[in-house]
Amino acid sequence: MTLSGPPPQLPRPLSEYQRAADELGTLGIDGAHTVPDALRVKGIRSRRFGALTFEELIFDHDAALPTSVLADGHGGIATARVRLYRCGDDARPWLIWIHGAGQGDSMDLLVARVRRLRELGINVALPVQPGHGPRRGSWPEYPARDPLANIAGTMRAVSEVRTLIGWLEPQASSIAVAGLSLGSAVAALVSHLDGRVDAVALYTPILGLNNMIGLHLGRWGSAGRQSARALQSTTVAAMTSVIDPLRTRPHTDRRLIVGAWHDRMALRSSALAMHEQWGGDLYWHDGSHVGHLFSGAVQDATERFLTTVG
Repeated sequence: MTLSGPPPQLPRPLSEYQRAADELGTLGIDGAHTVPDALRVKGIRSRRFGALTFEELIFDHDAALPTSVLADGHGGIATARVRLYRCGDDARPWLIWIHGAGQGDSMDLLVARVRRLRELGINVALPVQPGHGPRRGSWPEYPARDPLANIAGTMRAVSEVRTLIGWLEPQASSIAVAGLSLGSAVAALVSHLDGRVDAVALYTPILGLNNMIGLHLGRWGSAGRQSARALQSTTVAAMTSVIDPLRTRPHTDRRLIVGAWHDRMALRSSALAMHEQWGGDLYWHDGSHVGHLFSGAVQDATERFLTTVG
């Protein structure tokens, strides 16, 4: 998606989303997301990235999606992948780190600072979201041009993380979930749906993928603004309600939101809105949407937060 290319458009008329809007708008978050089946390991492989040695967990997963989403062709089994960075078999705190858009490769190990977290006694699980990293090019496509496909992709990511939590729980003294940008909505939804989450952190949060895309379509002029109006319509809003972070309330009181004061992607207002909804700790990075990844001050805030979980 570039400014020199054609403006992004919905692949079909709004009227074709009405069935999904009616169902999802009625179900809400709690009704649309069901408890997933237990994780069945397909394989665990030893991997290396530079000096880092980790494991890759592979499992097949069929997310239980609402009827209208299944009818639109978004159901089916997908192969999920999770990078595991752990030390020994003792029960330790686990952090589930959910990456942002365009990520999902082994560089996430550095972004999440897994070596430093292990020094603190914390194991890290890094699930790969659909359509990213080694899953890029495989079904399902995510993110997509179709707003319902984006909703299905987010719901699938949520289901995969909840399945992972069930697998980690017997070997965990606590479980924290953190999401970066695109992953922030997944982390928010998981913390709302799953009482096994002991702490949740959001970094430069977005208020849902469709919402963020709509915020930036004006760059394409009148055609882009027309597409933005469609994404911000009541029809799309009803569908998106089942993945709306602003409708979430975590079970845990341990909540951290890291916003970027000069965020031009998710915008500062998104972090403020999430903090107004959630409360908890709010930390501001005096930089950009991705600049916090290199901030020692943000790292310190994260470590202080995680060491309170135990």
